[in-house]
Amino acid sequence: MKNRDFTRKPVLNGVKTILRPFEEGDGEQMVAILEELEVRRLTGSALNDEEARKSSTLEEAEHIRVWYATRNASNDRLDLAITDRETGALIGEAVFNEYDENTGNVNFRILIGAAGQGRGIGSEAIALFVRYGFEELDLHRIGLEVYSFNPRAERTYVKNGFVLEGVKREEFAYNGEYIDSKVYGMLRSDYDSRTLRP
Repeated sequence: MKNRDFTRKPVLNGVKTILRPFEEGDGEQMVAILEELEVRRLTGSALNDEEARKSSTLEEAEHIRVWYATRNASNDRLDLAITDRETGALIGEAVFNEYDENTGNVNFRILIGAAGQGRGIGSEAIALFVRYGFEELDLHRIGLEVYSFNPRAERTYVKNGFVLEGVKREEFAYNGEYIDSKVYGMLRSDYDSRTLRP
């Protein structure tokens, strides 16, 4: 069994994107990305459009900058910056968190701002991160949740091998409308069956 070493922050190279450890100054760009209306809406960070349009307070922005400045020191999770390979611009993040040592299961989160959307970068970032999780960290299961008003993300997860496991009905509300949360997962056996195909 390989070592599930979350202290190591790798660089994962793709054709369109490079996932890398967070660097000094990245927190400022993440403040801007996390203030985008669609990011706030789709991640459940706001409960309505009015709240999603509000700028971060000075204290909130400072908290975000400090958070990203400390990601490389974290040993219980893996946070990597998603960058545009062509420009080097930071466009989002990929995260493994809530790791269960007993089962080898982990939660997966990905967030990409408007500057990185619609070009296949998210799909490639997911593939790179999942491959690292199964091949280098020897994970057993990678799970995630996505709100039902984000079908684009759902299609990308399915394209990358995630399987719908269940629905948490009306778990969230946005603009007063109830939204389902869908649970997706990928087992090591799912990953192996995809990678071993001719």
